[in-house]
Amino acid sequence: YLYEFIGDLLKEDWIKVRRSTKQYIDGKYYDYPINVIQALKNIGIIQAVRILIDYITAKINYTFKPIRNFEDYVFSNFGQTLGQFNMINYSEKIWGIDAKSINQDWGIQRIKGLNLRVVAIDSLKTLFNKKKKNNAKSLVDEFYYPQKGTGQIYEAIKSKIENDGYKVLLRTEPTEVQLTKNGFITNLINKDGQTYEIHSKYLVESVPIPSFIKIIKDPENNHVLMATSKLKYRSQVYLFITLNKSSVSCNQWIYFPSKKVPMARVSEMRNFSSYMSPEGKTSLFVEFFCFEGDPIWNMSKENLVELILPCMKEANLFERRDIREVYRIQSKNTYPIYDLNYKQYLDVAKDYLNTIKNLFYIGRPGRFRYNNQDHSLEMGILAAKSIIEGKLYDIESVGQEKDY
Repeated sequence: YLYEFIGDLLKEDWIKVRRSTKQYIDGKYYDYPINVIQALKNIGIIQAVRILIDYITAKINYTFKPIRNFEDYVFSNFGQTLGQFNMINYSEKIWGIDAKSINQDWGIQRIKGLNLRVVAIDSLKTLFNKKKKNNAKSLVDEFYYPQKGTGQIYEAIKSKIENDGYKVLLRTEPTEVQLTKNGFITNLINKDGQTYEIHSKYLVESVPIPSFIKIIKDPENNHVLMATSKLKYRSQVYLFITLNKSSVSCNQWIYFPSKKVPMARVSEMRNFSSYMSPEGKTSLFVEFFCFEGDPIWNMSKENLVELILPCMKEANLFERRDIREVYRIQSKNTYPIYDLNYKQYLDVAKDYLNTIKNLFYIGRPGRFRYNNQDHSLEMGILAAKSIIEGKLYDIESVGQEKDY
């Protein structure tokens, strides 16, 4: 129903895209999902044998050994050699902490149903052009995308709301929430310093949990404040680089798992939709994971470009002379960090928030769950349906399914 909802909003601008993704590791490109012949050619027979031996050894060892963290989860499903090759280092790059300190929930959520055996079987079926049923959610090979970018979805929703006579406030954030007998009083402030006081029976919010708890005016929630202060988020810095090239690759995403490479992923927007770049030009969206206030967070766009240029040249993507313009963007609280103890603190927050009548907390920051845009949209729709129909829909289970 979500895809029908977006399709109804965007009409012919809701297009199906063939996914093309690669990983760049040690100077070589690897297809994702894996292409067995290409991977074997890249890594060589000795490394391939080592991967297989490690996988068999791990399956035996983890029959008796408990899975305590993300490192264990990856090793148990892929073996140590393959796990270290691209999953452990990339995950440590995302979170900024050791894989032993990452909760196994991250692996269960993102690569559930995926292991070396599944990857090998799926890739061999593809190789021999047999019809396959892909059981691993990480291996989707098609997706829908708005012709002019994902912002088009939210612009269409905004227009629909405004056409129905309602007002949408942008660049406005809540500063205080008061719990009343009949609902909520929410104080807001916009970028120009203008304040608003909104009285409502219901409240739907997607503010990061620690920030939201802080603005609730409730003298009885000190224990919740203490617990949520232990919940941590990872932030991001992005470079949007426009290029005097018609194309740099055929991929939507290229991942850089090695921690020696400063950026984590690049996206070429033209490969999502040809409408995303002018004719004869292209662009790259470059992502860096960081903590707010660390060197990457504070680095200028010029210095960030200097940081990535050697790798961009080595990966045969672009050189300095190809650059037209560079834009730098910062985003706080982008990724909730699944450390070993996050659940106990999150449960305290949820137990408290669930006692507040007519409150719906949604989205990646609002529920402290790493999810995607479709999940967040679905949470919003379920919150709206709950309000309209007077029936409580299950927001907690969104994005928890195995097949995704």
